[in-house]
Amino acid sequence: MTTSEIATLFDYNYWANHRVLDAAARVTPAQFVAPAGLSHGSLRGALVHVLSAEVVWRLRCQEGISPPAMLLETGFPTLASLREFWSEEEEAMRAYLGGLTADDITGNIRYQTTKRVPHENALWHLLAHVVNHGTQFRGEAAIALTAYGQSPGDLDFIFFLRQRKAAPA
Repeated sequence: MTTSEIATLFDYNYWANHRVLDAAARVTPAQFVAPAGLSHGSLRGALVHVLSAEVVWRLRCQEGISPPAMLLETGFPTLASLREFWSEEEEAMRAYLGGLTADDITGNIRYQTTKRVPHENALWHLLAHVVNHGTQFRGEAAIALTAYGQSPGDLDFIFFLRQRKAAPA
């Protein structure tokens, strides 16, 4: 995988995140935090989980820091607070990705899980995992959003590529 391909995957990741966050802006504050039968409880829980994974993996990959825990849902009382933090994280991740070389991408990263279990993987594998993980939990968020009558629409990679191709240069 090349740095350009990684950048494309993260462009998709943030495109999909924004679609879900825009749909989440159309639900009530009560719906945002209500139990929704998702693996992380609520719509907020699903979104905080996606954000938290992005933060944790960037810290592991960029700074060699393995946080002992994920972000807490209660740290984001409103969608606005979540979006603000996510915007800052997106900027940090894009800056990190923009500085990577081909050698960086193929190199290995040593890290620990939140349970302190050590692992080592190629950087490109970890970055692909971040995008794939986001896909899974955005899908859960989309279930809740659809149930609230606020579907984010198509989130597939191919729709992102088609939209990008159709956009004026």
